[in-house]
Amino acid sequence: MAHTHDNGNQNYNKAFGHGITLNIIYIAVEVVYGLIVNSLVLLADAGHNFSDVLGLLLAWSASYLVKKSATPKYTYGFKKSSVLAAFLNALFLLVAIGAIIWEAVGRFSKPQAIEGQTIMIVAGIGVIINAATAFLFFSGRKQDLNIKGAFIHMAADAGISLGVVFVGLIITLTNFYWLDPLISIAIALIIFWGTWGLLKNAVNLALDAVPENIDREAVENFLNSMPEVENIHDLHIWAMSTTETALTVHIIVDTLMDQDKFIEKISKALNNQFSIQHSTIQLEKKRDKECQQNQI
Repeated sequence: MAHTHDNGNQNYNKAFGHGITLNIIYIAVEVVYGLIVNSLVLLADAGHNFSDVLGLLLAWSASYLVKKSATPKYTYGFKKSSVLAAFLNALFLLVAIGAIIWEAVGRFSKPQAIEGQTIMIVAGIGVIINAATAFLFFSGRKQDLNIKGAFIHMAADAGISLGVVFVGLIITLTNFYWLDPLISIAIALIIFWGTWGLLKNAVNLALDAVPENIDREAVENFLNSMPEVENIHDLHIWAMSTTETALTVHIIVDTLMDQDKFIEKISKALNNQFSIQHSTIQLEKKRDKECQQNQI
């Protein structure tokens, strides 16, 4: 039996640092101008952005923990913390969505006058900052669920800020204050669409389901197609983190061979073809397997 692995995590420390710094500055701007013009929408958006900063801090912590070495107690290290962070990020987004809808429904019955021009300027700054922050995580959104969570957070914030700009413009021209809650609900539903997928993926990974980018049947067929392989059993595929996949399998072989070279060959193929970085493979001779079955 042998174990091989291949690590390759991109460092997003600068992205998290810049993103958090920019958003803390923007939150301060929103709070100050929200108080000056008595704008609840700016104060509410500042609260939403603050929850996203907490989400970024959580994701940043997870990206650090996955690189920590294993310990006698945590034999896999802290790689699974990135899955936990992705799950909590999704929950943060759902809470933010609920807060937006709750506030919006209340405003339908009690519309409030809003100073549109100031809101447009402040929200316009938010579009730039949030879009720039989302761009920092754009390249890693498909490889790492944790980074995807951060990207969705900031892209959603950019969309919300753009919606606030639009609301400010229309209100300035028409005084249609009901547009504020209406567009807020529409944006919340759009965010929910992306968040549900993130939450579903995070839950699946937490339960050690086969990652969505891995076709289990294709892996099984590949192993069985090798001429040295008689049969396989106890095949397990799961996510060690949001970027690393592990596999364990028992392979029954019919002939004698150089076991080390054979395992190395399989491990490289699993990594290259299926992006499975950690492979633990146990070889069994056919006659040994038959003896075990006869004893049963």
